[in-house]
Amino acid sequence: MDSGFLSLDRIDIKILDILQKEGRISNTKLAEEVNLSATAALARVQKLTAEGYILGYEAKLNPVLLGANFVVFVEILLDKTTPNALDAFSDAVVQYPEIMACHMISGGFDFLVKIRCANMDEFRRISGSVLWQLPGVKETRSYPVMEVIKDSAQLHLNLKPRIKK
Repeated sequence: MDSGFLSLDRIDIKILDILQKEGRISNTKLAEEVNLSATAALARVQKLTAEGYILGYEAKLNPVLLGANFVVFVEILLDKTTPNALDAFSDAVVQYPEIMACHMISGGFDFLVKIRCANMDEFRRISGSVLWQLPGVKETRSYPVMEVIKDSAQLHLNLKPRIKK
């Protein structure tokens, strides 16, 4: 894989933008929207997938209807930040489906995690049975979300591509 985004042409970028907004679009409709034949559009999608630009497809579920409308962000400080300690934490955190996202951060804490669950009682259970069981956890700070204003996984693709050589 080459250096990435800047090697894509405008049609590739348009295909990616359409697919991230409407992953179930038919190949025929996609081809129409980018002014290509169905065969050419499919070849582009296959190439973008093979090159790793498209990682997969998933449905966006309604957390309210599924009893997961309570969001909490948690800062986690480890007792040490040696490579082994960071690796042990990272290896463990990916094993818990209750943790939706985990980011290593700089600043006063080492990691920021996002949890979705039913309510504060469930979060309290997760805090004790999941977060405090992760290796090396020294301190946590929790931030329950009062209202979700924006929650998107779509990337902003408004960059001008470099012409392929």
